[in-house]
This record gives sequence, structure tokens and C-alpha cells, in this order.
Amino acid sequence: MEILKTYKIYIGGSFPRTESGRYYPLKSSRGETIANLCLSSRKDVRNAVVAARKAFGTWSEKTAFNRGQILYRIAEILEGRKGQFFEELIKQGIGRKAAEKEVQASIDCLVYYAGWADKYVAVASSVNPVSSNHFNFSTLEPMGVVGIIAPQESSLLGLVSMLIPALCGGNTAIVLASENLPLCAVTFAEVLHASDVPGGVVNLLTGSIHETAPVLAAHMDVNALVSEDIGELGKSLSIACVDNLKRYIQYSSGITQGLQEIIELQEVKTTWHPIEKIGGATSTY
Repeated sequence: MEILKTYKIYIGGSFPRTESGRYYPLKSSRGETIANLCLSSRKDVRNAVVAARKAFGTWSEKTAFNRGQILYRIAEILEGRKGQFFEELIKQGIGRKAAEKEVQASIDCLVYYAGWADKYVAVASSVNPVSSNHFNFSTLEPMGVVGIIAPQESSLLGLVSMLIPALCGGNTAIVLASENLPLCAVTFAEVLHASDVPGGVVNLLTGSIHETAPVLAAHMDVNALVSEDIGELGKSLSIACVDNLKRYIQYSSGITQGLQEIIELQEVKTTWHPIEKIGGATSTY
């Protein structure tokens, strides 16, 4: 008799069962039950937000170079576990060639953002022209806690392409995995756990996004929400985000990659520095 694995959620660097005690069976493309997944509750979301906020200082205060090294380490571990991800994608109905392409693209995405970690601030910052005797500088700082609704039709690549820009920029995250294709998301949490990512920086929940996403949108300690276009649910989430002035970023496709994805989860900090002209020379103080 095959013993089906029950996958747990990932909060604060550990793998607890859902607070509600609920689970749901995951079906293969042939209709067979292949695993049991936790059906996360509102309390699980709140616990994840607390863990993410607690970890924010530790993660955002790391040097940009160190964050890049950690992202590269995640790519190394993911590459070492390629076979497991292939099999999980195939179990969920993805063809072998498509599965190989998706895993390799996810590794490439991690390496890409690892390279940006210590460069994006220099590229996106500026010295601004002002009419007074000041230097005026604008630079980027992480927003804080980011809620991420992973693309529902992508098991691994969609999640990686949304999560890693947030981590690259020094944010912490709560990820709501795909409800129908969750296996790779939970295994990716195991990859994060084995890497140098501090506990609480990434928190991953499985279950119904219709139950958990509104909690993220309404939570006052979540600074931004990211998702693909999710129709009517997206409209209701947008209204909830407006109520508490939360930034809501919706992509037409969940598979995105570029500098803009990092910048959109940053706050711009502008500094004024006075200068004084003495005898034709400029001095600062």
C-alpha cells in the first residue's frame, strides 16, 4: 500500500501543520490522489505575517552582496535536486520536456537576481537637480513584508519569478502557493530551509487563495501584495488594498523577470544635504 505524503506549511523557518487541522487531497492529471496538502486558515496567514515582520530587520540589514550569495546558494541546492522537481511536475501533469525547461528556467531566474542584488540600487538611484544650495539624492529601500499570490497554473517557475525579486530587494514574504499545482512550492520551501535564508524571511502556505488572499490584502502589517491577473478575486483584493493604502501589483502573466520587478517592491528615500560656497569653492557639512 502506498503511503501518501502529507505536506506541511512553512512558517518562521519550521514546518508546522495548519492551525485548523484541515487538509485537502491533491489529484494527479489522471484523477488519482497523490498527496495531502494543508488547507491553511486565516490564523496561519496572521502567524506568517508575524514571522515575516520579525525577520525583516535581519534580512534587510544584510549586505546586498551577502543576499546575492544566498540567492546563488538557493540556485545551487535547486540544481542538486532537479530530479525531484522533475518528478513532481510530471506527477502534476506537466510533460517531461516542459518540466525540464521549467526547472532550468527557475535556476536561471535565481542566478539572474543573485547578480542584481548588489547592483540594482546603483542603477536605479539618482542625484537630483535642485535650485537651492543642496545635494539631493534618491535611493531605494525595501518596502517590508510582501504578500505573494503565486500563479495558479505554474508550479515552480511562476512562484520563483515572483518571490525572488522581493528577496533580492531585502523584503520578506508570505507566499500563497498554487492551489492545484502545489507540490514544487512546498519542496522549494525545503530548499530554502536548507539554504542560508533566515527563518521567517519566506513563509509558504497551501490551500485556497479565496480564503487566504483577502486576509493578506486586509492585514495592516503587510506592505505590498503581488499576483497575476486573477479576475474577480483580484478586483476585491484591489479594493481591500486601497482601504489600507497597500501597494497592489498585478502582472498580466506571472512569469516575469527584470530590474523593474525589484524596483516595484522598493520605497524611494530622498536625502537633502546642505552645501555652502566659500570663496568660490563648494563645501559640505
